[in-house]
Amino acid sequence: MSEAIRNRYEFVLLFDVKNGNPNGDPDGGNMPRIDPETGYGITTDVCLKRKVRNFVELVKQDQHPYNIYVKEKAILTERRQPAYEAVADEKDKAKKISKARAWMCKNFFDVRTFGAVMSTKENNCGQVRGPVQFAFAQSIEPVVPLEASITRMAVETRKEADSQSGDNRTMGRKSYIPYGLYRVHGFISAPLAQQTGFSEDDLDLLWAALGNMFDHDHSAARGEMASRRLIVFKHDSELGNTPAHKLFDLVQVKRREGSEGPARSFNDYEVTVGTTPKGVELLEKL
Repeated sequence: MSEAIRNRYEFVLLFDVKNGNPNGDPDGGNMPRIDPETGYGITTDVCLKRKVRNFVELVKQDQHPYNIYVKEKAILTERRQPAYEAVADEKDKAKKISKARAWMCKNFFDVRTFGAVMSTKENNCGQVRGPVQFAFAQSIEPVVPLEASITRMAVETRKEADSQSGDNRTMGRKSYIPYGLYRVHGFISAPLAQQTGFSEDDLDLLWAALGNMFDHDHSAARGEMASRRLIVFKHDSELGNTPAHKLFDLVQVKRREGSEGPARSFNDYEVTVGTTPKGVELLEKL
């Protein structure tokens, strides 16, 4: 694997959803998440990290060193067990935790990328602060959460069939938004990358995941989702040359001239990027 990255990065990812639910809220009947004060759609950072993990798992098929620590239905103490077996000869408790933490970073892509809290009593591997972090995604314009009534033509049991007097159709509800373009900001720290071993190869894999993760995440609930633009700012130093918020301000997303009424496609928007300051390189990854 290549060396740890030596440059700071920020990025802007634009993705959209059509007739789908990008991130249901379990506290709200699985309706699409929105800011109740503004009506803007919200997608959590955890949701996006899950899609990155799923893409890496699909592409790498648990190849070393791209294992995924936080997998669906995983028992985390068991996932950490090999780390403790690898450092079994170490008697000093603090050194043992430190070596186990390093082992987890070396072997698990999501640990050295996003970090992890692994400081539970059993198989304590400490805590890792990951170099890659996402903010919440927010839609460019307010979205309108809707529900569609759906029917089922079959039932699961004879009891259900008998209770419906021969009518096998069962009513249900499906939550969605007609269209929404979302924007998320990301941050990549070079000093933290050197602590976890997040490498140039890992970075290339992250860009690939952000560009393709929705293509392998289709479901009836999510409708049509796609990554539209991935705009990356690369600093020529480890600590960076310009505050992140100033770089994010360079990316402007506005309604295209002539577009009227509710937006229903990415073509309803125009994306412009201003001139980057000295010491920052603009990269288009998508």
